Amino acid sequence: MRTDPELPFFFGADSGLFGMYHAPASTPRRAVLMCPPLGQELIRTHRLYRQLAQALAAQGIAVLRFDYHGTGDSAGDSAEVDWQRCIGDAVTAAGELRSRAGVDRIVAFGARLGGSIALGAADRARFAEVIAWDPVIDGDDYVSALDTMQAALREDADRFNQPRTHADVAEQWLGFDIGDSLRKQIAALKVTPANVPTLVLDSMPAGAAPRWEPLVSTRGRVAAIAPPTPWNDLRRLEAAILSHPLIQAVTGRMAEDA
Repeated sequence: MRTDPELPFFFGADSGLFGMYHAPASTPRRAVLMCPPLGQELIRTHRLYRQLAQALAAQGIAVLRFDYHGTGDSAGDSAEVDWQRCIGDAVTAAGELRSRAGVDRIVAFGARLGGSIALGAADRARFAEVIAWDPVIDGDDYVSALDTMQAALREDADRFNQPRTHADVAEQWLGFDIGDSLRKQIAALKVTPANVPTLVLDSMPAGAAPRWEPLVSTRGRVAAIAPPTPWNDLRRLEAAILSHPLIQAVTGRMAEDA
């Protein structure tokens, strides 16, 4: 097997899922599966995910980044993205990481909907822990926020000479197609605690954070990260989300179990 520090490959059914394996310099004892968010948040966190993966690999931790079916470099069209399939893809990715790294203990990390997917996959994927960064726990609120941003974007004079028609942006969220089925699945989402230790990293703006405590119960904790992350700031929609405090928080948590 190749031992490149960063190895791109395809895996899963019909080799349809794309992954990027970050191999540590020495034989790993632990591994981290990085579950991405969806849509614009996937694009905005892509660089940060790579930075975090590199930092974890430098700690001797094997890391797998991957794309769900219909997203990124994986097979499938964006109209085919399905919530339950995303969870299934996370389970498949966990199995691939175990096999590739030769370890059983896997911690899942995910931002926004990626954190929600990690929590939903925790039992089947046999995660040892979930680290969720500002996870979406109420899908209806999340859909409402995206609809509000989409409506404002349609009339944004700084980006367009004239407002786009409703037909031009129908079935879109911030430039990404959203099928009616996935929209309904996310709107109905009510994330419940996973039966594993859970660390919620909270960087929501003041007054915008939901009650995280039900997610962590007695098997986890909430840690605040500053400054707040501008998830819903249209003025920074095209800007990558970078956060050294986030990297420090995750690598620090993994160091605790070294």
